[in-house]
Amino acid sequence: MRTLLRIRIETQAGNRAITDGTVQRALKELADRIHPEAAYFLPDEGQRTAMFVFDMQDSSAIPAIVEPLFLTMNASVALSPVMNFDDLEKGLAAISS
Repeated sequence: MRTLLRIRIETQAGNRAITDGTVQRALKELADRIHPEAAYFLPDEGQRTAMFVFDMQDSSAIPAIVEPLFLTMNASVALSPVMNFDDLEKGLAAISS
């Protein structure tokens, strides 16, 4: 299932994690693990934020994805199923038949 992973990094923990290279390593390891179709990095609500869109094969992958983020960066994490435009058209066609 196409999934949006939003990672918000608390400012003080983020400052330390950037200084010691933890952010760079953790995000690279995450990207290598989930193979995102898209990745974005931005300030959001005053915090460093990363967003990845990837295909989550099974919900049992959640701990392996999020626990390192909690442990290394004191991050807050949200996972949401998402659609691209083709998925939306397919879904809307299914309800209009």
